[in-house]
Amino acid sequence: MPRELRKRKEPEAPAAPVRPAKKAAPTKGKKPANEKTIVEKVQETVADTVETVKEAVTGKSNGEASAPAAAKGAPKTGDRIDLTSFGGEVETHDGNKTTLAKLVEESKGGVVLFTYPKASTPGCTKQACFFRDEYTPLTATGYSIYGLSNDSPKANTTFKTKQKLPYTLLCDPAQTLISAIGLKKGPKGTTRGVFVIDKSGKVLAAEPASPSESVEVVRKLVGGGAGETQQEDDVEAAKTADEVADTAAKVDA
Repeated sequence: MPRELRKRKEPEAPAAPVRPAKKAAPTKGKKPANEKTIVEKVQETVADTVETVKEAVTGKSNGEASAPAAAKGAPKTGDRIDLTSFGGEVETHDGNKTTLAKLVEESKGGVVLFTYPKASTPGCTKQACFFRDEYTPLTATGYSIYGLSNDSPKANTTFKTKQKLPYTLLCDPAQTLISAIGLKKGPKGTTRGVFVIDKSGKVLAAEPASPSESVEVVRKLVGGGAGETQQEDDVEAAKTADEVADTAAKVDA
């Protein structure tokens, strides 16, 4: 009887490997704190620091209104100011660095600053020429006259040369002095006006003014001072004359 051959069992196929489930991606724009990049961490730190500094300087958090820097502390007529660091440093039209304190120190009686928005424009030319034509009587009592604007030295040199101005023009592109005397306008503008200060640091005038008004303010100050001084001299001379006459009369008697 023939031998029956048994069929071998085929090996079972191995089970397919189970793929691990994908991690849910974080919502766009909302990275977990532990996945923030170094750049993002630095940006957050810088932003926090800036806000802290703002609050320390202004005393107000972001979004709260604060008083304009130019108007704060601007001196008024009658005030006496410390000129040590007042107004910062400015430059003359010919390139020399100076300060208001130095100008006052170099003057005999005080300093007159007339401010103008832009050199060689019609209104500013008229104002500068008014001070040019009145230069001798206005400086007779020892006051030094200066024009002040945020123009460049080159623009002011051209202005001075063309109009034959006898006084120095001050250039204040950073507007430190213009702002300190309260005549800054907007972010970069200058209000036309006049500022007068005597040797002791007393403010005699600080106000916006038209070309003719700015000269008139100074004329009244100088004229008033000269008139009072002359009147005092006349009174003193009269007293002396009376005393001499009385003495002569006694001698004759």
